[in-house]
Amino acid sequence: MQIEEMMRRQRPRRKVQGISAALLPFKADGRVEMEAFQKHLVATQRAGLVNAVNMDTGYVNYLSDVEKSDVLRWTREALGKDQAFVAGAYVEGLDGDVVALYRREMDRIVAHGGMPILFQTRRLHGKSAREKADVYRAVCQGFSQVLAFELGTMFAPNGEIFDEETVRRLMDIPELQGMKHSSLDRTIELSRLALRDAHRPDFRIYTGNDLGINMIEYGSDYLLGLATFCPERFAERDRLWEAGDGAYYALSDALQHLGNIAFRAPVPAYKHSAAVFLHLTGRIPSAQPHPKNPRRPDWEAEMLRDCARRLSY
Repeated sequence: MQIEEMMRRQRPRRKVQGISAALLPFKADGRVEMEAFQKHLVATQRAGLVNAVNMDTGYVNYLSDVEKSDVLRWTREALGKDQAFVAGAYVEGLDGDVVALYRREMDRIVAHGGMPILFQTRRLHGKSAREKADVYRAVCQGFSQVLAFELGTMFAPNGEIFDEETVRRLMDIPELQGMKHSSLDRTIELSRLALRDAHRPDFRIYTGNDLGINMIEYGSDYLLGLATFCPERFAERDRLWEAGDGAYYALSDALQHLGNIAFRAPVPAYKHSAAVFLHLTGRIPSAQPHPKNPRRPDWEAEMLRDCARRLSY
């Protein structure tokens, strides 16, 4: 896509829908910091963002069935009745029919008042566009609102960046309200936006590009792990964009600086960076990641302290 076309796609003063993929904080002994998790969910909601739990940022690939249920229960308890949230339906590594597995996870999410988002599974890798769409259609049937996931393999091996035919077929499923796109590639995301505008304008593309958070300027909404570092700053940035306030750019640049540091290789270690940042800013009592998650070096806190200063913490 040419620069001129990108400029034409800019959408100033657009109201952005922001979703924050919530970090699940841990104690030094490997147990979940449940109270800190709930407080962070409440702070995110009060800032004006929707929470997403049992996501990559919440270590869903490491959680047991019981732990995923606990997270859903803690989320509903923290947010209160009728408050919206999104939750991941993750079936990788489970035995059984893939449609039935997804629907079981979705039933559990909906029972807690959440909106399911479908993580991809390697069991659909190599299938045709029609076959994938048929599975998603069967999975979604009867649910009122579902989101899909498009995840690059730099985040997780079960992820896949779909071809355009698959995306178009997924957009034809009425229960699917939108898709989180996490390729970290702006050109692919711009093509998703163009397809959306031409094929189904009410379908939301949620950027998952923590290295390109200004994709909101071109029509993307967002579902970002980076937003869990500082949800109130993201909400402030969104308001500035909607208001057409030039202060948007300095804040967006400071947030992107944080994203560039936190999401460097190995990318999954960003969750440890999130724990370090939230600990530095007094949001959680420990900087420990999940025991199985890749870790950052001991000097991570020094870099993130500078990021915090740039964001006026």
